[in-house]
Amino acid sequence: MAENPDTLAAALPDDVLARADRVLELARARQMTLAAAESCTGGLLAALLTDVPGCSHLFERGFVTYSEEAKCDMLGVDRGRLDKFGAVSREIARDMAQGALKHSNADVAVSITGFAGPGGPRDEEGLVHFACASRGGPMEDREEHFGPLGRAGVRKAALEAALEMMQEALGQ
Repeated sequence: MAENPDTLAAALPDDVLARADRVLELARARQMTLAAAESCTGGLLAALLTDVPGCSHLFERGFVTYSEEAKCDMLGVDRGRLDKFGAVSREIARDMAQGALKHSNADVAVSITGFAGPGGPRDEEGLVHFACASRGGPMEDREEHFGPLGRAGVRKAALEAALEMMQEALGQ
């Protein structure tokens, strides 16, 4: 991805940019579209995947579902499951990815939910749950404990993990 001051490229490490390029290359080669359901990354993945000129047709849509209400309203996450498992959980990450597929025309959807920065007394800073779903394929999930890297550090690490999952779903 050529560095352009109008994109996120200047703020992200080269390995994240290279992985985003690879995900887009794979999606183009397989004629598949992508979606993202993001919470703690606040739409950064969607922004990154739409920064590459000529690739906008590969990203079908993004859902920024920072609040619990947004997860329910936009992705169809069940309120009872949110109350039972919590917004930052494997179960809700899986529900978010499935909801992104259901509420889009994308072939592959990834979800990200976690604690990017200091939170409540029982919130583990750097805990992030991911899920990746594809039409007709298996659902994968992942839990990462990035630690107290600060909001920006956790978000960058989450971008890389989400892109890695998308790359795997697209068949490397």
